[in-house]
Amino acid sequence: MSVSRKASDRAEDGRLRRAAARLKSGVRHPELLLAAKAALAVGISWSIAPYLPGVANDYPYYAPLGALVSMAPTLMGSVKNGLQTVAGLAIGVLLAGVVIVFSEPNVFTISLVVGIGFLISGNHRITTAREFVPVTALFVLIVGGPNADSYSIGYLVQVCLGISVGLAVNLLILPPLRQNAAAAELSRFRTTLARHLRDISEALTESWPPEHEAWATRGDTLSRTAGEVRAAVVHADESRRGNPRALIHRRDLPADYDDVAALETVSFHVRNLTDVLAGAVWGKPLPVEVPGELRPPLGAAIRSVARILDEWDSGTGVLAPPRDEAEAELRSLRAELDRQRHSGAEAISAAAAVEMDLRRILVALRPSVERDAEDIPTPAP
Repeated sequence: MSVSRKASDRAEDGRLRRAAARLKSGVRHPELLLAAKAALAVGISWSIAPYLPGVANDYPYYAPLGALVSMAPTLMGSVKNGLQTVAGLAIGVLLAGVVIVFSEPNVFTISLVVGIGFLISGNHRITTAREFVPVTALFVLIVGGPNADSYSIGYLVQVCLGISVGLAVNLLILPPLRQNAAAAELSRFRTTLARHLRDISEALTESWPPEHEAWATRGDTLSRTAGEVRAAVVHADESRRGNPRALIHRRDLPADYDDVAALETVSFHVRNLTDVLAGAVWGKPLPVEVPGELRPPLGAAIRSVARILDEWDSGTGVLAPPRDEAEAELRSLRAELDRQRHSGAEAISAAAAVEMDLRRILVALRPSVERDAEDIPTPAP
């Protein structure tokens, strides 16, 4: 076989592997998987709906609707959607029934029932299916008309069938488990905070005033990231409830909640020290002073805290050395602050505030560091 033929075969194998990787990634993509399951549930519901006996047989088109509304990114979300949809339908049917029993459908009664339905659907306990209360009442009165009783039964039965099919599909076909997404978001948060602190450290040790200023404008980004990470952990917690895959793929989500709380605290203090140092450079949001003698120890202390976040994110568990290094750098910073006291409180107040924020960051990180740190055995002499 010629060299060119071998090279061509290797290139073809590479293309096939890349195509297989893309296909595998696409199959695992949460939105794509949810769309495929929704389509399957709708198809199954539509296929079996005509076989229901009695009046339900006249309304098969409501079964796919039930399957569709039951779909959610998590298994418990599907259960919640299904239960709330059934509750919304039942309330709507009852409202329409009151009109049929005590009056008759007309412009006034239909408008009144829809208005009451909207008021009921505004209850905080009905979140995912609130529109079904007024819509169901309207359908029963207008579409059902003189056959409102049989219409209501058929409507409810077919929607319940679709919901049951949707729940079964979501349970039996890769019920979503979002624990890896939560881990990825936690990692992103640690990386973002560490990078931000390193940028500040570089700004303090380069020419003054610093040439780059992106670090001073990331406060909103840090706040937004904190919210996204907490939402991801909450979503992961919800995705494991009732999920059989959670018995195999276990994760310490209480520890994740603790880590989110710690990183939120870290983010708060990082934003504080960012504002202080931005004031030292540009005089806003608060004009302060950072003497040149304090900038190198400040930069070293901030860089050492960033290293803790880097090592924590690496997953090696070797966190004791960077923690000890950060504590040593903060002691050096405190010693330099003591030596600069002769300059007056105004000259050292900004650096003292940053030092206090760094200490509070270490306090916030300590439980997670102590939980994850590995004891490194001392080599035998």
